[in-house]
Amino acid sequence: MNDYPFPFHGAALLALQSGALHWPQERLLVVSDLHFGKPDRIARRGGTLLPPYATQDTLLRLEAIIEQSRATTVIALGDSFDDLQAADDLPEAERLWLTRLMAGRRWIWIAGNHDPAPQRLGGSHLASFRHLGLTFRHIADPATTGEVSGHYHPKARLAAHGHGMARPCFLLDETRIILPAFGTYTGGLACDAPELLALMQPGALAVLTGPRVLTIPMPRPHRPAPALSRQGPAVGSSASR
Repeated sequence: MNDYPFPFHGAALLALQSGALHWPQERLLVVSDLHFGKPDRIARRGGTLLPPYATQDTLLRLEAIIEQSRATTVIALGDSFDDLQAADDLPEAERLWLTRLMAGRRWIWIAGNHDPAPQRLGGSHLASFRHLGLTFRHIADPATTGEVSGHYHPKARLAAHGHGMARPCFLLDETRIILPAFGTYTGGLACDAPELLALMQPGALAVLTGPRVLTIPMPRPHRPAPALSRQGPAVGSSASR
C-alpha cells in the first residue's frame, strides 16, 4: 500500500492513498464525508444529474480498505449520508452491503451537518469521540488539539507538464488532521481557502491522495512584492543601502 506514515500526539498513523486514516496499533480506520445518496438528493432538488452508482462505488472502495487494514473499529466522521432522506431511502441491497461491513466491528457514526445521525442503522451515534488522546469530530474546533476532523473536503492543486491537476488531500499540522472526503462525487475546497488557512498552522502539510501519495507544503496565497515607485526606493530602505 502507498501510505504516508506520521506521528500525531503519541499515535503512529497512516494517511492512506484512498483518503482513509489508519491507526494500525488500534486496528482503527477513519473515513469522512461518505455522502451516500448524493445523486438522489441532487435529483430530488432539481440539480444537475450525477451518475447513479456513487454509493455503490463508495461502498466498494470502503470494503476494500476495511479488508486491507483489517480494522476492527471504523469511525465515520460525519456527513455519511447526503441528508436524512438519503439515509431513509438507501436501497435494500446497499443497506445489506453496509450491514455486512459493520458486522463484527465497532462502528461509530459521528454526526455531521448533513446527517445528525443515521438512526436506522446500527453502531454508535455520537457528536464526537475521544480515544487515547485523540478527538474525532466532524467540523474542526480551533480550541482543540489532537483533533481529527473532516467536513471541508480539502483539495490541493498541482501543476504538471503544463496542466493543472487537483487531488483530494489530508491537511496535517501539530494540532489537527483534516481528512479528505471519501465519497464519490463529493467535490472539494481548495486548501488555500480562508476557512482552512484559519485552522491550519504555518508549516502544515498537504498529503495528496491518488495512485501515488504526494506530500507538499500546504499551499498558501502568494503575496505580490510591493511595486517600486519610479523615483526608486525610499531613503533608508534596505534596497538603498
